[in-house]
Amino acid sequence: MKLTRRLAANNTLVVGVVLVVTFGILSARNPTIPTLDFVLAAAVAFGVSILLGVLLARSVARPIADLRDSARAIALGNLSKRPALLADGEVGDLADALRRLAEQSEAQSEALKAEEVLLVALTESLNEGVIAVNARHQVVRINDTARELLRLTDPVPFSSDFLPRDRALREALATALDGTDAEASEARVNEDFLSVTARPLADGGAVLALYNLTPFRKLEAVRRDFVANVSHELRTPLTVISGFVDTLQDEQLPPELRVQFLGMAASNVQRMQRIVDDLLDLSRIESGGWLPNASEVDVRNIATEILLPLRKAAAAKGVSLDIHIGDNTEYVYADSTAARQILSNLAENALRHTVQGSVQVFTTRDGDGVWLGVRDSGSGIGPEHLERIFERFYRADPSRSREAGGTGLGLSIVKHLTEAHGGRVRAESVVEKGTEIAAWFPRDTSRLMIG
Repeated sequence: MKLTRRLAANNTLVVGVVLVVTFGILSARNPTIPTLDFVLAAAVAFGVSILLGVLLARSVARPIADLRDSARAIALGNLSKRPALLADGEVGDLADALRRLAEQSEAQSEALKAEEVLLVALTESLNEGVIAVNARHQVVRINDTARELLRLTDPVPFSSDFLPRDRALREALATALDGTDAEASEARVNEDFLSVTARPLADGGAVLALYNLTPFRKLEAVRRDFVANVSHELRTPLTVISGFVDTLQDEQLPPELRVQFLGMAASNVQRMQRIVDDLLDLSRIESGGWLPNASEVDVRNIATEILLPLRKAAAAKGVSLDIHIGDNTEYVYADSTAARQILSNLAENALRHTVQGSVQVFTTRDGDGVWLGVRDSGSGIGPEHLERIFERFYRADPSRSREAGGTGLGLSIVKHLTEAHGGRVRAESVVEKGTEIAAWFPRDTSRLMIG
């Protein structure tokens, strides 16, 4: 506006002077022109000069003002702003240069945004946690895996002081911020075991990588427990057999005791054989060496067949054995041998832990599959044990379980056989009221495990 007013004033003055001088010359050459007419003509000349000056100033200042406004908008980040091509010459060239600069800046900005989107997608797809810290010790990037591992919800940027105060984590970050690589170390955060590495960045910051070791620690614990349990399970019958063999070497041993000891030794040999057979079955299923040959299996037939040899023991304990087949669940789509083994393991397990009451084989429909299970009115399982009963050799009450017999592998076999069919298992229990364990078999054959 200042430039417009200045140009208008200058133009008005120049034009006005020119007109006045012109009228003065004409008046001097022609004395007949009245003085009043001369004054009116001069006033008109000044008015015309003012109008022409304003129009001329606007025509010159408008492109410059547009350039100024466009430059300000681009500087503030509005890269879509373009100056209008309202002038030729140097002003037009300047407007064209500013337009090209804005277009290049917008293209670079879009490329940076695309790279940012790609970087975020890459970091979010990683199983490792990634944390970027700048030279001011602010967390400027953190992926969802790292947030989950460290239980962080703060929006970036935030101070690295908010990171968990684990010594290994802090030392790795400090080492990288000092410009040195921090090799893998183990941190303990929120009951999780984490592998931590850190690398310095060129701008003085650092990037941390976190890898969750907790699943591997759990696998190691399971392996240790398995070795300890299988050693114990085999050592017990071996100890019994060894004792009987030593006793049988006594030539003075009465024949009736010799027969009794031989029978007990044979029973423990059979127990060891069952454990070994069950372990081999589990290994074969898990390795893909066994695939189910699925067909329609008549549930009532196999349930009747499995409960028959258990009825004598059940009657001795005052336990009734029943079968309840739900509507449209007379058949399950499964490998017949596997279905028998699953139902046999469940029924024997239920009877083993039920003193008086009932054991019932049942089926219910659920979606596109059928639940096949056994419920009992036995001692029940505490909630702290329920989620682990499908582990190998896990016993909620070890002393009672061993006294009642069983290898400790039956429910684990049930779980793996069911999953080989593309199914799943569930267990519900209330202490002193009973337990219900079931296997779900889908009708969709595409869910069958492929070895």
